[in-house]
Amino acid sequence: MRIAVTGAFGYSGRYITKRLLEAGHEIITLTNSMQRPNPFGEKVKAFPFHFEEPHKLRDSLRGVDTLVNTYWVRFDHRLFTHGQAVANTKILFSTAKETGVRRIVHVSITNPDSASDLPYFRGKAELESTLKDLGVSYCILRPTVLFGKEDVLINNIAWSLRHLPVIGVFGSEDYKLQPIYVGDLAQAAVEKMESGSDEVLEAIGSETFTYRELVVKIGSVIGVKRPIISVSPELGYWNCRLIGLFVGDVVITREEIRELMEGRLYVDAPPLGATKLTDWIDRHRDTLGRHYTSEMARRVDRVSGYRSN
Repeated sequence: MRIAVTGAFGYSGRYITKRLLEAGHEIITLTNSMQRPNPFGEKVKAFPFHFEEPHKLRDSLRGVDTLVNTYWVRFDHRLFTHGQAVANTKILFSTAKETGVRRIVHVSITNPDSASDLPYFRGKAELESTLKDLGVSYCILRPTVLFGKEDVLINNIAWSLRHLPVIGVFGSEDYKLQPIYVGDLAQAAVEKMESGSDEVLEAIGSETFTYRELVVKIGSVIGVKRPIISVSPELGYWNCRLIGLFVGDVVITREEIRELMEGRLYVDAPPLGATKLTDWIDRHRDTLGRHYTSEMARRVDRVSGYRSN
Protein backbone atom coordinates (compact mmCIF):
# COMPACT_ATOMS: atom_id res chain seq x y z
CA MET A 1 0.00 0.00 0.00
CA ARG A 2 0.93 3.64 -0.34
CA ILE A 3 1.05 5.07 3.17
CA ALA A 4 1.62 8.58 4.51
CA VAL A 5 3.35 8.90 7.89
CA THR A 6 3.64 12.26 9.60
CA GLY A 7 7.05 13.00 11.08
CA ALA A 8 9.07 10.09 9.67
CA PHE A 9 12.31 11.96 10.49
CA GLY A 10 11.32 12.39 14.14
CA TYR A 11 10.73 9.97 17.01
CA SER A 12 7.71 7.65 16.87
CA GLY A 13 7.19 8.38 13.17
CA ARG A 14 10.65 7.02 12.39
CA TYR A 15 9.98 3.72 14.14
CA ILE A 16 6.61 3.37 12.41
CA THR A 17 8.16 4.12 9.01
CA LYS A 18 10.94 1.57 9.51
CA ARG A 19 8.44 -1.19 10.23
CA LEU A 20 6.22 -0.23 7.31
CA LEU A 21 9.18 -0.35 4.94
CA GLU A 22 10.14 -3.76 6.31
CA ALA A 23 6.61 -4.91 5.51
CA GLY A 24 7.07 -3.82 1.90
CA HIS A 25 4.86 -0.74 1.77
CA GLU A 26 5.47 2.45 -0.21
CA ILE A 27 5.92 5.36 2.21
CA ILE A 28 5.75 9.13 1.95
CA THR A 29 6.12 11.50 4.89
CA LEU A 30 4.60 14.85 5.72
CA THR A 31 6.97 16.97 7.79
CA ASN A 32 7.90 20.42 9.05
CA SER A 33 11.56 19.41 8.85
CA MET A 34 12.38 19.17 5.15
CA GLN A 35 16.05 19.97 5.84
CA ARG A 36 16.49 17.24 8.44
CA PRO A 37 18.53 14.20 7.30
CA ASN A 38 16.37 11.51 5.70
CA PRO A 39 17.37 8.24 7.40
CA PHE A 40 15.54 6.26 4.73
CA GLY A 41 17.12 7.83 1.66
CA GLU A 42 15.15 7.42 -1.54
CA LYS A 43 12.82 4.90 0.07
CA VAL A 44 10.76 7.71 1.64
CA LYS A 45 9.80 10.89 -0.22
CA ALA A 46 9.15 13.94 1.97
CA PHE A 47 6.52 16.66 1.49
CA PRO A 48 5.83 19.77 3.57
CA PHE A 49 2.58 19.75 5.53
CA HIS A 50 1.15 22.71 3.58
CA PHE A 51 -1.55 23.32 6.20
CA GLU A 52 -1.97 26.85 4.83
CA GLU A 53 -2.39 25.57 1.27
CA PRO A 54 -4.71 22.53 1.41
CA HIS A 55 -4.61 22.08 -2.36
CA LYS A 56 -0.90 21.27 -2.09
CA LEU A 57 -1.61 18.92 0.81
CA ARG A 58 -4.19 17.18 -1.37
CA ASP A 59 -1.59 16.71 -4.08
CA SER A 60 0.80 15.12 -1.55
CA LEU A 61 -1.88 12.72 -0.27
CA ARG A 62 -3.20 11.71 -3.66
CA GLY A 63 -3.10 7.93 -4.04
CA VAL A 64 -2.46 7.31 -0.32
CA ASP A 65 -4.35 4.34 1.16
CA THR A 66 -3.64 4.95 4.85
CA LEU A 67 -2.51 7.93 6.92
CA VAL A 68 -0.56 7.31 10.14
CA ASN A 69 -0.64 10.50 12.18
CA THR A 70 1.83 11.33 14.97
CA TYR A 71 1.71 15.13 14.53
CA TRP A 72 1.37 17.06 17.81
CA VAL A 73 3.16 19.46 20.17
CA ARG A 74 4.14 18.77 23.79
CA PHE A 75 3.35 22.19 25.26
CA ASP A 76 2.22 25.68 24.31
CA HIS A 77 4.97 28.04 23.20
CA ARG A 78 5.20 31.28 21.25
CA LEU A 79 6.36 29.23 18.24
CA PHE A 80 3.67 26.53 18.48
CA THR A 81 0.47 25.89 20.43
CA HIS A 82 -1.96 23.08 21.09
CA GLY A 83 -4.72 25.13 19.48
CA GLN A 84 -2.69 25.43 16.30
CA ALA A 85 -1.92 21.71 16.37
CA VAL A 86 -5.63 20.89 16.70
CA ALA A 87 -6.56 23.17 13.80
CA ASN A 88 -3.77 21.77 11.61
CA THR A 89 -4.69 18.17 12.37
CA LYS A 90 -8.32 18.84 11.45
CA ILE A 91 -7.12 20.16 8.08
CA LEU A 92 -5.01 17.02 7.68
CA PHE A 93 -7.96 14.72 8.48
CA SER A 94 -10.42 16.49 6.19
CA THR A 95 -7.93 16.63 3.34
CA ALA A 96 -7.18 12.94 3.77
CA LYS A 97 -10.88 12.16 3.42
CA GLU A 98 -11.20 14.39 0.34
CA THR A 99 -8.34 12.58 -1.41
CA GLY A 100 -9.78 9.13 -0.73
CA VAL A 101 -7.59 7.92 2.15
CA ARG A 102 -9.18 4.64 3.27
CA ARG A 103 -8.00 4.52 6.91
CA ILE A 104 -6.39 6.77 9.50
CA VAL A 105 -4.26 5.49 12.38
CA HIS A 106 -4.00 8.31 14.89
CA VAL A 107 -1.72 8.59 17.93
CA SER A 108 -3.59 10.19 20.82
CA ILE A 109 -3.01 10.02 24.61
CA THR A 110 -4.41 8.14 27.60
CA ASN A 111 -7.42 9.76 29.25
CA PRO A 112 -8.25 12.48 26.70
CA ASP A 113 -10.85 14.79 28.21
CA SER A 114 -12.98 17.34 26.39
CA ALA A 115 -13.99 18.92 29.72
CA SER A 116 -10.44 19.41 30.98
CA ASP A 117 -8.74 22.80 31.18
CA LEU A 118 -5.47 21.06 30.27
CA PRO A 119 -4.96 21.95 26.58
CA TYR A 120 -3.02 18.77 25.79
CA PHE A 121 -5.76 16.39 26.91
CA ARG A 122 -8.64 18.62 25.77
CA GLY A 123 -7.07 18.96 22.32
CA LYS A 124 -6.52 15.22 22.00
CA ALA A 125 -10.16 14.60 22.95
CA GLU A 126 -11.32 17.10 20.32
CA LEU A 127 -9.29 15.36 17.63
CA GLU A 128 -10.57 11.93 18.61
CA SER A 129 -14.14 13.22 18.31
CA THR A 130 -13.36 14.79 14.92
CA LEU A 131 -11.86 11.56 13.62
CA LYS A 132 -14.77 9.43 14.83
CA ASP A 133 -17.21 11.72 13.00
CA LEU A 134 -15.10 11.97 9.85
CA GLY A 135 -16.57 9.00 8.02
CA VAL A 136 -13.20 7.30 7.44
CA SER A 137 -12.12 4.01 8.98
CA TYR A 138 -9.87 4.68 11.96
CA CYS A 139 -7.78 3.28 14.77
CA ILE A 140 -6.87 5.52 17.71
CA LEU A 141 -3.83 4.51 19.74
CA ARG A 142 -3.56 6.04 23.21
CA PRO A 143 0.03 5.79 24.50
CA THR A 144 1.32 7.10 27.80
CA VAL A 145 5.03 7.86 28.10
CA LEU A 146 7.17 6.52 25.24
CA PHE A 147 10.65 5.16 25.83
CA GLY A 148 13.38 4.44 23.31
CA LYS A 149 16.84 5.60 22.28
CA GLU A 150 15.55 9.05 21.31
CA ASP A 151 13.16 9.60 24.23
CA VAL A 152 13.06 12.67 26.45
CA LEU A 153 11.56 11.76 29.85
CA ILE A 154 13.38 8.54 30.75
CA ASN A 155 16.70 9.85 29.45
CA ASN A 156 16.41 13.15 31.29
CA ILE A 157 15.51 11.46 34.57
CA ALA A 158 18.74 9.49 34.17
CA TRP A 159 20.59 12.72 33.29
CA SER A 160 19.23 14.35 36.45
CA LEU A 161 20.37 11.42 38.54
CA ARG A 162 23.85 11.65 37.04
CA HIS A 163 24.19 15.42 37.43
CA LEU A 164 22.06 16.67 40.35
CA PRO A 165 22.80 16.10 44.05
CA VAL A 166 19.15 15.53 44.97
CA ILE A 167 16.01 14.60 43.03
CA GLY A 168 12.63 16.20 43.74
CA VAL A 169 9.37 14.32 43.19
CA PHE A 170 6.17 16.32 42.92
CA GLY A 171 3.62 16.10 45.70
CA SER A 172 2.25 12.79 46.93
CA GLU A 173 4.46 10.68 44.61
CA ASP A 174 1.79 7.96 44.20
CA TYR A 175 0.64 8.87 40.69
CA LYS A 176 1.38 6.18 38.13
CA LEU A 177 2.87 5.83 34.65
CA GLN A 178 2.81 2.92 32.19
CA PRO A 179 5.67 3.59 29.73
CA ILE A 180 5.50 1.83 26.36
CA TYR A 181 8.45 1.09 24.11
CA VAL A 182 8.24 3.20 20.97
CA GLY A 183 8.90 0.10 18.85
CA ASP A 184 5.87 -1.63 20.38
CA LEU A 185 3.73 1.41 19.56
CA ALA A 186 5.08 1.32 16.00
CA GLN A 187 4.26 -2.37 15.65
CA ALA A 188 0.71 -1.76 16.86
CA ALA A 189 0.30 1.06 14.32
CA VAL A 190 1.43 -1.24 11.51
CA GLU A 191 -0.88 -4.06 12.58
CA LYS A 192 -3.91 -1.82 13.02
CA MET A 193 -3.28 -0.08 9.72
CA GLU A 194 -4.46 -3.19 7.89
CA SER A 195 -7.56 -3.74 10.01
CA GLY A 196 -10.95 -2.59 8.79
CA SER A 197 -12.70 -2.01 12.10
CA ASP A 198 -12.92 1.24 14.02
CA GLU A 199 -10.90 0.86 17.24
CA VAL A 200 -9.62 2.79 20.25
CA LEU A 201 -6.72 1.07 22.02
CA GLU A 202 -4.91 1.93 25.23
CA ALA A 203 -1.25 1.73 24.15
CA ILE A 204 0.38 1.07 27.50
CA GLY A 205 3.44 -0.92 28.49
CA SER A 206 3.67 -4.08 30.55
CA GLU A 207 4.99 -2.39 33.71
CA THR A 208 3.40 0.22 35.96
CA PHE A 209 5.41 2.54 38.21
CA THR A 210 4.70 5.35 40.58
CA TYR A 211 6.85 8.32 39.66
CA ARG A 212 9.10 7.74 42.68
CA GLU A 213 9.45 4.04 41.78
CA LEU A 214 10.43 5.01 38.25
CA VAL A 215 13.17 7.35 39.48
CA VAL A 216 14.45 4.76 41.96
CA LYS A 217 14.49 2.03 39.32
CA ILE A 218 16.42 4.14 36.81
CA GLY A 219 18.94 5.15 39.45
CA SER A 220 19.40 1.56 40.59
CA VAL A 221 20.03 0.23 37.09
CA ILE A 222 22.48 2.96 36.03
CA GLY A 223 24.25 2.70 39.38
CA VAL A 224 23.52 6.22 40.69
CA LYS A 225 21.81 6.75 44.04
CA ARG A 226 20.53 10.20 45.00
CA PRO A 227 18.33 11.42 47.84
CA ILE A 228 14.73 11.67 46.61
CA ILE A 229 12.55 14.25 48.35
CA SER A 230 8.92 15.24 47.98
CA VAL A 231 8.47 18.87 46.90
CA SER A 232 5.39 20.99 46.31
CA PRO A 233 4.35 21.28 42.66
CA GLU A 234 5.14 24.99 42.64
CA LEU A 235 8.61 24.59 44.16
CA GLY A 236 9.33 21.69 41.80
CA TYR A 237 8.23 23.77 38.83
CA TRP A 238 10.56 26.67 39.69
CA ASN A 239 13.48 24.34 40.31
CA CYS A 240 12.87 22.84 36.87
CA ARG A 241 12.72 26.36 35.42
CA LEU A 242 16.21 27.01 36.81
CA ILE A 243 17.51 23.76 35.34
CA GLY A 244 15.83 24.72 32.07
CA LEU A 245 17.77 27.99 31.96
CA PHE A 246 20.98 25.99 32.34
CA VAL A 247 20.17 23.43 29.61
CA GLY A 248 18.21 25.78 27.34
CA ASP A 249 14.97 23.83 27.46
CA VAL A 250 11.48 23.64 28.93
CA VAL A 251 12.05 20.80 31.39
CA ILE A 252 8.41 20.57 32.47
CA THR A 253 5.38 22.85 32.51
CA ARG A 254 2.85 23.47 35.25
CA GLU A 255 0.29 21.69 33.10
CA GLU A 256 2.52 18.63 32.75
CA ILE A 257 2.97 18.46 36.52
CA ARG A 258 -0.80 18.49 36.90
CA GLU A 259 -1.16 15.82 34.24
CA LEU A 260 1.16 13.56 36.20
CA MET A 261 -0.45 14.24 39.56
CA GLU A 262 -3.98 13.79 38.23
CA GLY A 263 -3.06 10.28 37.06
CA ARG A 264 -3.71 10.98 33.39
CA LEU A 265 -0.82 8.72 32.31
CA TYR A 266 -2.42 5.64 33.88
CA VAL A 267 -5.36 3.51 32.74
CA ASP A 268 -6.75 0.21 33.98
CA ALA A 269 -6.34 -1.83 30.80
CA PRO A 270 -4.36 -4.77 29.44
CA PRO A 271 -0.87 -3.85 28.18
CA LEU A 272 -0.37 -3.42 24.45
CA GLY A 273 3.43 -3.41 24.57
CA ALA A 274 5.50 -6.42 25.63
CA THR A 275 8.90 -4.73 26.04
CA LYS A 276 9.71 -4.09 29.69
CA LEU A 277 11.18 -0.71 30.56
CA THR A 278 13.34 -2.34 33.24
CA ASP A 279 14.93 -4.66 30.67
CA TRP A 280 15.41 -1.81 28.19
CA ILE A 281 17.10 0.42 30.80
CA ASP A 282 19.41 -2.43 31.72
CA ARG A 283 20.50 -2.83 28.09
CA HIS A 284 21.20 0.92 27.78
CA ARG A 285 22.57 1.59 31.27
CA ASP A 286 25.95 2.81 30.02
CA THR A 287 24.59 5.49 27.67
CA LEU A 288 21.27 6.49 29.24
CA GLY A 289 21.39 10.02 30.63
CA ARG A 290 24.93 10.80 29.48
CA HIS A 291 23.55 13.73 27.48
CA TYR A 292 20.52 15.92 28.12
CA THR A 293 17.79 15.65 25.46
CA SER A 294 16.21 19.03 24.67
CA GLU A 295 12.62 19.21 23.46
CA MET A 296 13.09 22.85 22.44
CA ALA A 297 16.19 22.06 20.41
CA ARG A 298 14.19 19.54 18.40
CA ARG A 299 11.43 22.07 17.80
CA VAL A 300 13.70 24.96 16.84
CA ASP A 301 16.46 23.08 15.00
CA ARG A 302 14.76 21.62 11.92
CA VAL A 303 18.06 20.62 10.29
CA SER A 304 19.79 18.23 12.71
CA GLY A 305 18.65 14.64 13.10
CA TYR A 306 17.43 13.27 16.42
CA ARG A 307 20.29 12.04 18.59
CA SER A 308 20.07 8.59 20.18
CA ASN A 309 20.65 8.47 23.94
